[in-house]
Amino acid sequence: MFRSRVAAAVAGSVLLVLGTFASAGAASAPPGATAQCRDGSYSYSQHHTGTCSHHGGVAQWLDGTTAGAGRAASAPAKIAVGHTVLLRARARTSRCALGVKPDRRCSPGAYYSGLMTAVICSSSFHTSSVRNVSESERHEVEIEYGLAPHAYGHALEIDHIVSLELGGSNDIANLYPEKAPGFHAKDQLENRLHALVCSGAMTLHAAQAGIATNWQSLYKRVFDVAP
Repeated sequence: MFRSRVAAAVAGSVLLVLGTFASAGAASAPPGATAQCRDGSYSYSQHHTGTCSHHGGVAQWLDGTTAGAGRAASAPAKIAVGHTVLLRARARTSRCALGVKPDRRCSPGAYYSGLMTAVICSSSFHTSSVRNVSESERHEVEIEYGLAPHAYGHALEIDHIVSLELGGSNDIANLYPEKAPGFHAKDQLENRLHALVCSGAMTLHAAQAGIATNWQSLYKRVFDVAP
């Protein structure tokens, strides 16, 4: 009987600590964040599917749901993405310049012809249904930019130039190595652009071209502050 009371007391304490942690996390979250990832970063994703996929998964949702909520009972249906369209031709595939922005000679950006506004703005669209970047392709990007091909953890992310939620392609022309903390700000921009496109405030083509050309400049235009 004594052991049962002790166990119950311990369990209650654990739940109290977890509840306090969740409340503190939500209170300290930056404006617009919808989830906190397991690595401590925040996501601004408008869809539960695929959120924090590069940051260890979701530690807690900030919209009132639990960490397990929003997961589909079955794999999402495959979408006909069409063919890859490059925003400009690739001029080189080696000795690419590693910097804050992608080297457009190597990484001009690309999108799928089938992922039009009506598709990406549909409530049934989830980026996980079109995400398809293999480990070997990630390493190929790293080699093109003069990096050793291995996992870099939270320090670097092989990112889509035109994001999947804006119809971006998984082609290597649309991938580049982006160092932290740059990809956190870019994630926030991608979510805002998706909302602007779906509201009709911006065309999909303008969003794709703008984020591929200079995402930092576009970020400042959209949020009126530098990333």
